[in-house]
Amino acid sequence: MKLSARLVAVAAVLVTAACAPQTSHNSSSDKDEKTGTLRVWLFQEVNNEPKEQVVDSVLAEFEKAHKDTEVTVEYIPVETRAQRIKAAFNDPASAPDLIEYGNTDTAGYVKDGGLADVTAEFNAWKEAKDTDPTARQSVTVDGKVYGAPYFVGVRALYYRTDVFDDLGLDVPKTQDELISTAKKIHAARPEMYGIAVGGAYTYGAMPFIWAHGGELATGKGGSYASAIDSAESRKGIEAYTSLFGDDNCPAAKCAGMGGNDTVTAFTSGKAAMAIGGDFSHAAVEAGKVKGKYAVVPLPGVEAGSIAPAFAGGNNLGVLKSTSHRTLAVDLVKRLASKKSQGALFEGMGFLPTFSDVRKQVAAKEAFVKPFVETLAADTKFVPASPAWAQIDSSQVLPTMFQEIVSGKKDVATASGDAAKKMNEAFGSAG
Repeated sequence: MKLSARLVAVAAVLVTAACAPQTSHNSSSDKDEKTGTLRVWLFQEVNNEPKEQVVDSVLAEFEKAHKDTEVTVEYIPVETRAQRIKAAFNDPASAPDLIEYGNTDTAGYVKDGGLADVTAEFNAWKEAKDTDPTARQSVTVDGKVYGAPYFVGVRALYYRTDVFDDLGLDVPKTQDELISTAKKIHAARPEMYGIAVGGAYTYGAMPFIWAHGGELATGKGGSYASAIDSAESRKGIEAYTSLFGDDNCPAAKCAGMGGNDTVTAFTSGKAAMAIGGDFSHAAVEAGKVKGKYAVVPLPGVEAGSIAPAFAGGNNLGVLKSTSHRTLAVDLVKRLASKKSQGALFEGMGFLPTFSDVRKQVAAKEAFVKPFVETLAADTKFVPASPAWAQIDSSQVLPTMFQEIVSGKKDVATASGDAAKKMNEAFGSAG
């Protein structure tokens, strides 16, 4: 009897990852076998059972459609994905055929030579036409497609309805109103942050930069230059960092906070507002604020506008080294299909990457509406450069924010220094 999804021991692979060389020499397989075993790596979630159920259902149909074929699935920790996947690229003999990967990792994995170009198959896939543009961008490098979007994550503004009612406050419609409202709340209730913000919360800060017309970088393909020190970006940085201080979220407490910390502050009742994701909904519902909050899109600069949000999420990709390319591509399409993404939303709350499916789930679940509105208004993505992984892991942007809120550097100096570091990374990436 075939086992549709199998949890494989990871210790041996971790040893391989620790010893793997830093540069991949992966190459395409000259085989395209139509039977045998496909190996799949997916990410382990906090509560993985609903995901496994969706995947198992897909695999049952896949194995029924492809006789003499079975699939083994290993759920790997997100935290060790970099070393695991790098090791797989370096050792095709033990590598999986298909992987789930973070959408900010696309360009780096393509540079490493690990992902197969599936442009032709993606364009021929009927459902692909309904993929939202930003999700498609997340699997595209230099005009070529290296996978299929699996789900998308976006952030919006959570706020305490009871606190706003008690203080007679209106929901902010601009970022200036957001800042002033946060400070009014903290003045009235000193034990509470008006809005929880974090110096290490890059994805919470980005909407402020983008709303003011700034960009992380400019360019395309293999050539990018930092734009974090432009006049527009600096205005956004100033707006975000103005929320750190004794009149809202003291730098001593908030400079080191990340996204999870800000959401935790909100769920525990220590903050009246927070920028959280659709993926934060379950945690908020399980917290002290259940029944006492609402969510709206994060406002932009102009009244009625929505600040552009970072379109996070995960993708599925076929490894270039697979000896089962046709089968692996078919499995990617099935796992990332509209039916499967709808089931993932039902089980995990992951937002679908298809615009029409998102509208359907928004009609079923009220909490989805502000996130869908945010996605429909405008979303942004990080530079499609392999340098981004280095910039991200080096904490270039969190360091910049923390230098500003601690008073070590002014906005111009800190953003200028960050731009230099970013350009060094872009230059080294080639």
